[in-house]
Amino acid sequence: MEVQQYIITFLNDFVKILSEMSPYLLLGFFFAGLLYAFIPQNKIERYFNGKPFKSSVLASIFGIPLPLCSCGVIPTGTAFYKNGASKGGTVSFLISTPQTGVDSILATFSLMGLPFAIIRPLAALVTGITGGLITSVATKNETDIRSFQEQTEERKSFSQKVGDVFRYGFVDFIQDISKWLVIGLVLAAIISALIPNEFFELLNMPPIVQMLLILVVSIPLYICATGSIPLAAILILKGISPGAAFVLLMAGPATNAATITMIGKVLGRKSLFTYLATIIVGALGFGLLIDYALPTQWFTEITHQHLGHNHHEGLSWWQIASGVILMALIINGYIQKYLNTKKNSVTQLKNNTMEIKTIKVEGMTCNHCKANVESNLKKLAFIENAQVNLREKTVTLEGDNIELDKIKEAIDSLGYKAS
Repeated sequence: MEVQQYIITFLNDFVKILSEMSPYLLLGFFFAGLLYAFIPQNKIERYFNGKPFKSSVLASIFGIPLPLCSCGVIPTGTAFYKNGASKGGTVSFLISTPQTGVDSILATFSLMGLPFAIIRPLAALVTGITGGLITSVATKNETDIRSFQEQTEERKSFSQKVGDVFRYGFVDFIQDISKWLVIGLVLAAIISALIPNEFFELLNMPPIVQMLLILVVSIPLYICATGSIPLAAILILKGISPGAAFVLLMAGPATNAATITMIGKVLGRKSLFTYLATIIVGALGFGLLIDYALPTQWFTEITHQHLGHNHHEGLSWWQIASGVILMALIINGYIQKYLNTKKNSVTQLKNNTMEIKTIKVEGMTCNHCKANVESNLKKLAFIENAQVNLREKTVTLEGDNIELDKIKEAIDSLGYKAS
C-alpha cells in the first residue's frame, strides 16, 4: 500500500510540475522558432569579431535568448569560429548561451519566480563577457591558422519563414530537448515523492558545501537549461539553499564531458581553461550572492506556493491543456525522428548511381549537430548529399570519388570525431 501511495504521489507531482511549466514552455518554443527563422546564424556571426570587449558583449547578448543547450551550442559556436569569429567572442557565446534561453527564462519564471528569472540571464551575461575578455587576453599571441569560406545566404519568403517558426520551435527544438526535459521532470517528481520537505535543512550542511557538491555533479553531466528547472525547484522545496539550486541552473546546462572535450579540441587548452574557470567561479559567486546578500524569500516563496504538498489549489484548464499539448508534441517529435530515419534509409537504397559510404561520427547529439555536419560536408566538391542518422551516430555520403581523408578532416575541424 505504501508503494502504491508513492506511485500516486509521483504521478500527481509529475502532472503538477508539467502543467505549471507547459504554458510558458510552449510560448518559449514559439519565440525560439521566431529567433531561428528571422535571425539566422549568418546574420549575427559578423558581430563576434573585432575588439575584445565589443565582441564579448555582443556575443553574450545574442547568445542569451537563443534556445541552445550545451549539446547544440557547440556546433553553432564552432561554425561561428570557423567563419571568422574571434576566440573571445566564441567563448562568450559558448558560456552565455547554454545557461539560459527564451524558453528557459519563461519556464524559470513559471516555477521559481521573477528573481530567479532575472538573475539567470544576468549571470549568463556577466560570465559570458568575463570569459570572452579573459580568453582574448590569454590567446592574443596564438597564431590563427583558420581558412575562411564564403558564406551564402539562403533567401526565403515570408511564408517559408513562418513555416520554419513552427517546424523548428515545435518539432526540431522539442526533439533536441525532450529527452532531457522528461528526465528532469521524472527526477523532480521522484525526489518530490520520496524525500521529505526540508530534508536538506536537517542535514545542516553550510550553503557553500551544498554548492560545491552540486558543482562536482553538474560539471561532467549533461542537463538542458529547461530540464534543470524542475530539479532546482524541487531541491529548494526539500531544503537545499537557493544559491546551491542556482549553481545547478548555471553549471548543469553550461558544461558536460562532451562539451569540454570539443572546446579543448577546437579552441585549445587556454580557451577551455578560461571557459571552465569562468563558469565555476561565476556559479559559486552568484550562488553566494543569492544566499548571503539577497532576501531568501525572494527565491523560495514562489516554489513553495506552486509545488508544496500543502498547496491544494487545482490546476486551471489551460495549464492541463498545455501539458497535454506539450506531451503530444514530444511524442510527435519521436515519431518524426523515426520516420525521417526510415525515409533516409529507403532513399539511400533507391539511389544506386553514385558511390555511397557510411562513416561513424562521435559527438553528434542534436539537430544542430546534424545540420552543421551535413551543411559542411555538402560544401565538398565530391559530395552530392550527406545524411546524418543521430540515433546510430552515422553519416551516409553520396558522391563521386569520395575522399575519406578530406571527409575526416572536415568533421574533425567541427569538433567531432570521424571513424
